[in-house]
Amino acid sequence: MTTALRRLIDLPGVDALEYRAILKRDFAEPEARAEFPEIDACATALFGLTADEAEAAPRPAGWDDIERKTPALQAAAFEAEGWDVTDNNRRPLRVLGHFSGPLWLAVRGVAGSLPFQAENTAPEAWASKLEAEAKRFRKR
Repeated sequence: MTTALRRLIDLPGVDALEYRAILKRDFAEPEARAEFPEIDACATALFGLTADEAEAAPRPAGWDDIERKTPALQAAAFEAEGWDVTDNNRRPLRVLGHFSGPLWLAVRGVAGSLPFQAENTAPEAWASKLEAEAKRFRKR
């Protein structure tokens, strides 16, 4: 069974912050957190820590500093961990820098927590196709 990637942009508040970063490029810069407290509020609500708290958190031995790598490299690494941190055009989110530290710590179980995600109860596409085929077969 394949699992769908969790999308960062679908988490509460992230889409609105991404939109603001599109309108104002400086919003995506680390310095913007001091001017716009809603960035830290969103990170805390989602992961239990801000980007600054994530930066200050102790790392286990052998930590690869993945949160400091380029957004493109992080997007590929996040995908391997089950997270999609890109927009609808498959480009890394502009606000990824505000969330990558807390998200990496939470994904790896070092600090913070991942937001709750309800289990998907919708049948997968292949299951519904198989069911429809079985119904057609019974009618013959």
